[in-house]
Amino acid sequence: MRLVIGMSGSTGAIYGIRLLEALQHTSVETHLIVSKWAERNIELETTYSPDQVKAMASEVHELNSQGAKVASGSFLTAGMALVPCSMKTLAAVAHGFGDNLVHRAADVVLKERRKLVVVPRETPLSTIHLRNMLSLSEAGAVILPPVPAFYNLPKTLDDIVNHTVARILDQFGIEHQLSHRWTGAPPA
Repeated sequence: MRLVIGMSGSTGAIYGIRLLEALQHTSVETHLIVSKWAERNIELETTYSPDQVKAMASEVHELNSQGAKVASGSFLTAGMALVPCSMKTLAAVAHGFGDNLVHRAADVVLKERRKLVVVPRETPLSTIHLRNMLSLSEAGAVILPPVPAFYNLPKTLDDIVNHTVARILDQFGIEHQLSHRWTGAPPA
């Protein structure tokens, strides 16, 4: 299985990093594209460097490399996770504005009817943001905001991050041990 991972410049770089960490121990071939502002957020928000994050991927594609293999529908993938996804990237993908490889790779996934999982990181959401999300959902994308769950009684921030990453992996049918699955409420 091949999976494209696009990291754009919103807060929440740890979600993309944790996804890469989880996939390192699988047979999934990862193709990473990191925007300029994603690189900056990696530096600002985490203890990782952009180079350390890129080293976790099977292959890294430059943001302005419109000739990269992930820019073509003939390059077979299971789809793409945009994590985190800025509102700029969300708007570009929703409107088919492929001015960089993150946008183009997402456009390819949509046109080929492959799975696109978008992890938008913004709050509050404007009407424009919501319309762009609706456009992507109508085009077949899965909108998966990193909303914490509390039924699994998280004790750390890592527990909350892992839960969201587990949900992303679930979208692609990738087995993991990142979080516990809900088995129903205990009797009252």
